[in-house]
Amino acid sequence: MKHCLIVDDSRVVRTVAGRIVKDLSFETSEAGDGAQALAQCREKMPDAILLDWNMPVMNGLDFLRALRREEGGKDPVILFCTNENDAEHIAEAIRSGANEYIMKPFDADIIESKFSEVGLI
Repeated sequence: MKHCLIVDDSRVVRTVAGRIVKDLSFETSEAGDGAQALAQCREKMPDAILLDWNMPVMNGLDFLRALRREEGGKDPVILFCTNENDAEHIAEAIRSGANEYIMKPFDADIIESKFSEVGLI
């Protein structure tokens, strides 16, 4: 079974995203910030990461850049899932190694569509 790490400082967002991703037949784990997520990735690299931008301790962009430098860190499919919707933020995320971008608020159809687009399902 594929594994998706959900990284967001909002417990509600992690819970909602977790239910959606589990319905797509993924195992899930959660992290409340980028530093926690990086530590988890060092233990077990996920297949996919739903990643928030604005978080305490380590934001999503810093996490993404750090992850891509880790051994095996180029493998996970990373989908930024954030309120940052201007072209500059999107371009910076893609340049830094994100595979796709999802705007909040999201629903099951949006996540399923993006997972399909990037070849996760």
